[in-house]
Amino acid sequence: MQSEKLKQGDKVCVIAPSRSLGIISQQTISLASAKLNEIGLEVCVAKNAYQMDEFHSSSVQSRLEDLHTAFADKTIKGILTAIGGHNSNQLLNKIDYALIKANPKIFCGFSDITALSNAIFAQTGLITYSGPHFSTFGMEKGIEYTVDYFKKCLMEEAAFPVSPSKHWSDDEWYIDQDNRTFYENSGCLVIKPGAVKGRVFGGNLCTLNLLQGSVYFPDIENSVLFIEEDNLLNNNTLIEFDRNLQSMIDLKLFKKIKGILIGRFQKDSEITNTQITKLICSKPELQSIVVVANVDFGHTTPQITFPIGGEIEITADEHHCKIIITRH
Repeated sequence: MQSEKLKQGDKVCVIAPSRSLGIISQQTISLASAKLNEIGLEVCVAKNAYQMDEFHSSSVQSRLEDLHTAFADKTIKGILTAIGGHNSNQLLNKIDYALIKANPKIFCGFSDITALSNAIFAQTGLITYSGPHFSTFGMEKGIEYTVDYFKKCLMEEAAFPVSPSKHWSDDEWYIDQDNRTFYENSGCLVIKPGAVKGRVFGGNLCTLNLLQGSVYFPDIENSVLFIEEDNLLNNNTLIEFDRNLQSMIDLKLFKKIKGILIGRFQKDSEITNTQITKLICSKPELQSIVVVANVDFGHTTPQITFPIGGEIEITADEHHCKIIITRH
């Protein structure tokens, strides 16, 4: 099931189903609203989005109220999450999925929002989106690629290719907008070549794994898995990624997965192309599927928007990688 695409003049609502919008500076909020206005969208903020407790979040009841209200409101055409966090899975067994299915609309966010996006798709069949948070649009420099793919996926109907960004960054832009560090992007790393078509699911790997064994984990047959890992463990990120990936591999239905795209790792993780290649090649379960790393999604910037429940085509060899989002 697909929702209508966003169009000029549509209203999008900011909700905070994980951490509170209150942790975001007013300057960033103003810049984000202005950027969304620039691309033709009206912004409103959910009633409880600024509520904040000692965990930098708000009550389950408050977060559910905002989620349900945003889906039920006929004037709202899209929902953007404020920011990520660690607790959106608290909502899963209390969400009114029938309400969402009856009122399909754009739902977009990443990181901890992976739990909600995949659960909503699993429970309703509604395509959801892994892409920028509302707060992401508060970035002043290096945001163009992110905005471009947000529009391609959420405001246009046509299939679109995913081309590598020219530069990427992993600095604390929300603290210092002026002194940014950008690195040249060497493009995708093809670890296991091949050609594949499949349905998209995934997002932040450690968050996705929270859904294993539950009714909120999507049907993964004939799918392409998007996975990325944040750097909460800094230079131990590769170890964390390895065990999280192995947990996914150990699923009974993993053999039905046709390909894996891995998002770019953060700078502090210190993960090299050689290391990630060695890790992937060490796993016999991955030898017959397409695996491509260093794709523009995850906790670095810029990032694409991709459809959870949508469809993708990948053709990759040692020298070239072609990725096309065919249904979104």
